[in-house]
Amino acid sequence: MAKAKTDKTTFYCTACGNEQPRWFGHCPACGEWNTAAEGPGAKAAGAPRPGPKRWVPAGATPREGPRPLAHVDVTGAERWACGLREIDRVLGGGIVPGSVLLVGGDPGIGKSTLLLQLAMALGRSGRRVLYVSGEESEHQIRLRASRLGEVPETLLLLCETDLEAVLEAAAAIGPDAVIVDSIQTLSRADLEGGPGTVTQVRECALALMHYAKGSHTPVFLVGHVTKDGAVAGPRVLEHMVDAVLYLEGERYQHYRVLRAAKNRFGSTNELGVFEMLDSGLREVANPSEAFLSEGRRLEPGVAVVASLEGTRPLLVEVQALVSTSFYGTPQRVTSGFDPRRLAVLLAVLERRVGLKLGRHDVFVTVTGGLRLDDPGTDLGVALAIASSFRSRPLLERTLVLGEVSLSGELRRVARLDARLREAAHLGFRRAGFPRVQAADAEGVALEPVPLGTVREAFEQLLGERVATPRPDEPAARAAGGEPEP
Repeated sequence: MAKAKTDKTTFYCTACGNEQPRWFGHCPACGEWNTAAEGPGAKAAGAPRPGPKRWVPAGATPREGPRPLAHVDVTGAERWACGLREIDRVLGGGIVPGSVLLVGGDPGIGKSTLLLQLAMALGRSGRRVLYVSGEESEHQIRLRASRLGEVPETLLLLCETDLEAVLEAAAAIGPDAVIVDSIQTLSRADLEGGPGTVTQVRECALALMHYAKGSHTPVFLVGHVTKDGAVAGPRVLEHMVDAVLYLEGERYQHYRVLRAAKNRFGSTNELGVFEMLDSGLREVANPSEAFLSEGRRLEPGVAVVASLEGTRPLLVEVQALVSTSFYGTPQRVTSGFDPRRLAVLLAVLERRVGLKLGRHDVFVTVTGGLRLDDPGTDLGVALAIASSFRSRPLLERTLVLGEVSLSGELRRVARLDARLREAAHLGFRRAGFPRVQAADAEGVALEPVPLGTVREAFEQLLGERVATPRPDEPAARAAGGEPEP
């Protein structure tokens, strides 16, 4: 009697979902290392290969065939507010019915708290919400909800990890929104592998997407992240959903930032700002005030820039520290700023302004845990470095804007008028910006300081030198950091 052929083992790349017949250390599709995960065995040649069927509720009628796009009725498909303005801003104006949204973030950053507050806000507005938890018990969630305020009667809780049970409960209840915490805890009985494997995560997300599109119910998924900060599981998970939101921020700081890495129904440049309190996440109405130092003392190495995050100008404080290096290679350390861009700015300062920074360590940080990607903040970072190096603080209540080119000239920044109005609202007195945009600053209650180059900004916006302790004055002179006359 011939021996039955066994199933063939396949391997998947957890970064891109590429399938290979044998184990691999380097993914040939995306180039990542050590991302191979064993998947369910494929049937031998000639044997039937049953796959997971599309989930449909019991008694449902078959879907219709192709229909003209012009005949599709969009009545009732308008966005609806979720009750949290910062989430509505990130989503592009509200929740779209039938959308699938993936929320990721580091452990302990506040993902579950944020979505539980979202569920309670939707419940208070009269909408029925199904909150599915596969990681916590009912008592644990009830204790956490008691800190967030009054729990509405329309918020329903289901502690379950079986996908079929979750979908059947959702089909029977007919909620206005479904929240799943988390997608890595769900599993299907007809698939091999435990919860969190590549196949389970992909097929469970696909079934939830079918439910959302078929019932026009928005579904929120919580996703674990890897050590690199990306959502764990196959990359196809991010391609299936309509929006990918990341909750960012330092774990031991108060502020959290919600960003959209993908959004089919809005911009990916908007951000929402929250403050973590004992009573949950509180929306920050004016983030600019939160990210600026309360004292705003005149100290070297501090500059205020206006970063454009979507439609919202955000005033952020940049701090720089320049010190004599005691190593063969000077250190360049950044937090919230691109280190490659920092290297370009240091080269411009040395070549165009004459600052000898080759033997000095340079440290740059952005307060509040934010990350500056806007090129209009280049001038502020450059002046903060020059201010620390020369011990000359910037003029009091001065905003700095401008993109720095390799020639040392200042280029235009987007929506200069909105940034200047935000600075005037917060009590700033003057603003340095590219001279080519002088007309855009008319009518703003700020003293305009048009600038053409970085050297002009260095000469006009830095104040008098302040005394700072320098333990090794001769070494500082030899390094090119001698005090100005």
